[in-house]
Amino acid sequence: MTSIVAIAAGLSDPSTSRLLADRITDEVRRRLPEASVETVELRPLARQITDAALSGFAAPGLQHEIDKVASADGLVVVSPIFKASYTGLFKTFMDVLDADLLIGKPVLLAATGGTARHSLAIDLSLRPLFSYLQAFVVPTGVFASPHDWGSEGTQALGARIARAVGELVSMLGGGGTGRTREDEIDVFSQTMRSIGEPPAAPIPTRPGPPETASP
Repeated sequence: MTSIVAIAAGLSDPSTSRLLADRITDEVRRRLPEASVETVELRPLARQITDAALSGFAAPGLQHEIDKVASADGLVVVSPIFKASYTGLFKTFMDVLDADLLIGKPVLLAATGGTARHSLAIDLSLRPLFSYLQAFVVPTGVFASPHDWGSEGTQALGARIARAVGELVSMLGGGGTGRTREDEIDVFSQTMRSIGEPPAAPIPTRPGPPETASP
C-alpha cells in the first residue's frame, strides 16, 4: 500500500498551513483512494524537536513521527513563510532527521504566507533544502496567500494543488511528472481567468525574408 505523509509546520492553532496540507491530502486521497495518508504536525512536537536538536536523541513521541516520515513512499511538506523563508521550527525538525533519510523520496512542496510577495520562497528556500537532502521534488510548488482562500483565488489554488498532486502521483507510479505542454497552457489559462484577466495571446512568429527564385 502506498504511504503518503504530510508534514504541517504551522505555528498557530488553527493554522493555514494545516488547512493547506488538508486540501492537498484530500486531493491525494481522491487520486489514490487505496493509499495510507497521514499528517504530522510539528507544533505539538516543538519542545521535543528542540530537545532532540540539543541532545542528539529523539523522545519516543518524536521518534514515532520521524519513523512515519522515513517509511513514507512520498511526502507533502507545508511550511508558513516568515521574512521570505521557512520557520525555525521547520528547519530544526529537518536538522533532527538523518541526512540520508529523504534520498530519492518524492516530495511535494507547499507554503503559506501573509502576502503573495512570499510566493518565491518555495523555489528560493524550500527547494534548495530538499535538493541538498537529495529528495525527488515535484516541479510544481503550491503557495497560498490570503487571496487564495477567497472566492477569487480558490480556483487557481485548486488548479495548482491538482497539478502538483498529479505530478506526485505520477512520480510514485514511475511515470515521471506526467505533464505535457497542453497541461501547462490549461493551468495558465485557469489562473488568468481566476484573477479576471484573459489569457495572453500567442506571440506571433517573426516572418523570415521573402524567398527569391533561383536563377
